[in-house]
Amino acid sequence: MMSPLRKPLAFIKKDVIEEASYKLAFLMRIAGIFLASSAFFFLSRLVGKSGVPHLERYGGDYFSFVLIGIALSGYLQTALSGFSRTIREAQMKGTLEALLLTQTGVATIILCSSLYAFIWASLSVVVYLLIGVGVFGIKMGSANLPGALAVLVLTIASSCGIGIISASFVMVFKRGDPLAFAFSAASFLLGGVYYPVGVLPSGLQEVSYFLPIRHSLDGMRLSLIGGASLKTIASSIVALAAFCAILLPLGFLCFKYAVKRAKIAGSLTHY
Repeated sequence: MMSPLRKPLAFIKKDVIEEASYKLAFLMRIAGIFLASSAFFFLSRLVGKSGVPHLERYGGDYFSFVLIGIALSGYLQTALSGFSRTIREAQMKGTLEALLLTQTGVATIILCSSLYAFIWASLSVVVYLLIGVGVFGIKMGSANLPGALAVLVLTIASSCGIGIISASFVMVFKRGDPLAFAFSAASFLLGGVYYPVGVLPSGLQEVSYFLPIRHSLDGMRLSLIGGASLKTIASSIVALAAFCAILLPLGFLCFKYAVKRAKIAGSLTHY
C-alpha cells in the first residue's frame, strides 16, 4: 500500500535537489532576512514613542510589531507567486500535462508543487524571529505558542486558496495576473503589515476586515508579543477559518475549470 506521504515527499525531494544546486542563493536569502530586519530595527528607533498609542495593544514596540508583519506576509507573497510560478514552469517543461494524465489528483498536484516554497517561507519566519530575539532583543517569553500555531496553519490555508485562484488565472490567460497584484497591494496597504490598521481612516479599516492578512497579523502579534489566550484571539481564528472554508474550495474549482479550458484550447503545455 502506497504511503500517503510518498507523493508530497517526492515533490519536496525534487525541489530540494534543484535548490541545492544554488548554494549561494540560499546564503543570500538568509543575509537578506538579516539586512531587512536590521533596516526595520533602525526605522523603529526613528519612530520612537510617537506611534505608541496605536501599538499599545501589541506591547508598544514598533520593531516587534513590524518584524512579525514582514515575516508573516511572506506566506501571502509565496502563495500569490508560488503556485502560478510552479504552474508556469510545469507548462514550459511539459511536465504539467504528464502529471495530469497520472492518477495524481489536481489538488495533490497544485498543493505538493508548492510545498517546498511554503517550507522555505516557514523557515524564513523562524529566522526572522530568531534574529529579532537573539540579535535585537525582542521579548517573547510569554508567547502563546499553541495560539500562534493555530493562526499560522489557518494563514497558510487561506493563502493557498488565494494562490490557487491566482494560478488558475495565469493558466487561462497566459499573462501576468492582475488579481495577484491587486490583492497583494491591498493587503500591504490595508492589512497592517507595516503599521497598525488603527491609523487608517475608518472606511478603510472596515475594508481591511475582508483581507485574511489583517486577521492573521492581529492573531499572531497578540499571541507572540502579548501572550494572548485562545479566547482573546478567537475572533481572528474564526475569521481565518471562514476565509479557508470559502477560498480553498473556490480555488480548487477555479483550477479545475482552468485545466478544462486549457485542454479545450490545446494550450495546457504552452505559456
